[in-house]
Amino acid sequence: MALAETQTTSSPCPMAASGPLPLVEVVREATGDNVFECYQCVKCTSGCPLADEFDLAPHQIMRSVQFNDIAVLKSRSIWLCASCYTCATRCPQKIDVTGVIDALRIEARKRGVKPAVPEIARFNELFMRSIKIFGRAYELGLMASFNMALGRPFRDLKLGIRMFAKGKLSILPHFGKGRTKAVKLPYNPKAIGYYPGCSLSSSAIEYGKSVKNIAGALDLELIEPRDWTCCGSSAAHATDPKAANVLPMSTVATIEQMGLDTVTSPCSACYSRLKHAEQSVTNKEKVRREVSNELGYAYKGSVKVRHLMDIIVDRVGLDEVRKRVTNPLKGLKLACYYGCLITRPSRVTGAENPEYPQKMDRLVKTLGAETVDWSRKTECCGGSLAINKTEITVKMMRRIMDDAKACGAEAIVTMCPICHLNLDSRQSGMGYSEAEEIPIFQATQLMSLAFGQGAYKAALGNNLTNPKPYLQEKGILS
Repeated sequence: MALAETQTTSSPCPMAASGPLPLVEVVREATGDNVFECYQCVKCTSGCPLADEFDLAPHQIMRSVQFNDIAVLKSRSIWLCASCYTCATRCPQKIDVTGVIDALRIEARKRGVKPAVPEIARFNELFMRSIKIFGRAYELGLMASFNMALGRPFRDLKLGIRMFAKGKLSILPHFGKGRTKAVKLPYNPKAIGYYPGCSLSSSAIEYGKSVKNIAGALDLELIEPRDWTCCGSSAAHATDPKAANVLPMSTVATIEQMGLDTVTSPCSACYSRLKHAEQSVTNKEKVRREVSNELGYAYKGSVKVRHLMDIIVDRVGLDEVRKRVTNPLKGLKLACYYGCLITRPSRVTGAENPEYPQKMDRLVKTLGAETVDWSRKTECCGGSLAINKTEITVKMMRRIMDDAKACGAEAIVTMCPICHLNLDSRQSGMGYSEAEEIPIFQATQLMSLAFGQGAYKAALGNNLTNPKPYLQEKGILS
């Protein structure tokens, strides 16, 4: 979009005398950021994995907001954004560019602007409706209702059959009733609040099973709150900023009332939402009041939100992990794929190396395997776009897979249910023959194998791409 074509105000800074707020004020109210601090360095665009699909590049979105160009509300880009936070991480001015895009999506709906990518908007609506009805995301029902909304009821039927056969789709929903009275627990140094997230009992069941098995081996007691509800994932922060804070804080507040000082999640999306919400409540008075009023509880700020990887590497420690290795994973050559949200944005996660992390690599090496150096270990796989814009994410995933293979990886290891499912389920769609497909492991599955727990407890039978022939070839399985 040429600037000459934009609709601008004579002065973008002052509040409008009447009518909608200028976009710069919409963004300031939503994020606290001043978009005039953007000086068009283009780092957000150069790092964006979806820039080649956008009609407006991220830096052009920022410029549009500065000029109060309301045409940005009709852009495809604000809907295609996968919320990977690369832009926010790389911005030298520390502007939450991802938050800016969220604010524009929400503002577009307020002003009655039709979504430029209606299927994404519809998916978000259905996701939030699923949470409202069941308390948690009902994946099978969500997929069915979304396909019906598209008028393509048998879309991805083959994948659905494969997932059902592997135990990765629950026929019946799991319910979360919301906040129930929390009981304070006696002090237990081994106890950690545990938030599994919706997918670990269905599409990421191999992750859920292996997490519980390795936790027992590491002498960790994972305390799962009763009746927890969905964190809202990306659908909440794309549509309802209040829900984006209230839903995850319901769990964090319950953990605090139970007397636990830490909550961990193995799901990167859940971890990200819990972490963002906890920081918003801690640092923003308006959000704190809003959440407190909704929950009927004033959060005191005593709970640390940590990803499961950090619990294993930092709290348990690699020396303790090494002591439990009875079946070293020698001969495995793996690419550690972190995805977007374990480390980004670093000002929220506190990650020391958000662009090229090493924690999972160190963990995998402790298990006896070899890891490869490669370029795309934190590149976005597309997240939920794999459901509503599959053709785009297949290209994104193909780049990731090609780079891992080119660097010598024979398999990929993740610690994210979405990354795992996307890479594990779409290899044929990426153009690979069956012989070219490679195993995709959860790190906890590899830990289970290295701890001598065997293929069953490692839940290898739930993987879509069968990893057993590779492990047998390397002598890890008999």
